[in-house]
Amino acid sequence: MAITCEHLIDAHPTAWQQATVHPFLSGCQTGTIRPEQFNTWLVQDYLFVKEFTRMLARVLAAAPDTNLDSLLSGLGALKDELLWFQAKAAERQLELNTPRQATCQQYCEFMASLVTVPYAVQATALWAIEYAYNQGWQLPGPMPQPYSEFADRWGNLGFTEYVKILAQQADVALATATPEAQQQAQAAFLRVAALEADFWQMAFNAVV
Repeated sequence: MAITCEHLIDAHPTAWQQATVHPFLSGCQTGTIRPEQFNTWLVQDYLFVKEFTRMLARVLAAAPDTNLDSLLSGLGALKDELLWFQAKAAERQLELNTPRQATCQQYCEFMASLVTVPYAVQATALWAIEYAYNQGWQLPGPMPQPYSEFADRWGNLGFTEYVKILAQQADVALATATPEAQQQAQAAFLRVAALEADFWQMAFNAVV
């Protein structure tokens, strides 16, 4: 029986909770996160999004025609997101031309490695990455300024609908995937969950 995105969430609740519920996010919600901690996350997330853009382009290249429209929309949105990150960094007087920290580097290497796996695995990883951000910023509830702008970007209903489309696309691909590809998809999901948890934690481990 083919796995689905919903199955992956149900089968690995602890891993997924660690990916989407973290003191970094609750600190944003309560307004207790330290500015230097948030700034660390912001700079590293910008570096992550640059590599994520390349990953999405590779997924697009492997996708069936029926998925092109939604993926192109996602790719277009990333251009605006990168410019937005640059604007936020300028407001905070942050230097974006900085090395990736170890966790960010590991995440970027993982995304680059997906070019060699079947499309079903790529689609599953893409959905998991986007869903983790959607849930991470949505679950804590309304956030105070200046963090409400960040929560609204990834927690809004429009982004939620986009993530649902990605889940549908991944499920279709998984339905005809080989058992080996389904195992790879599950491993990719767990890798994303672990990397997301580490990425939130990174803000507490080192500061800009």
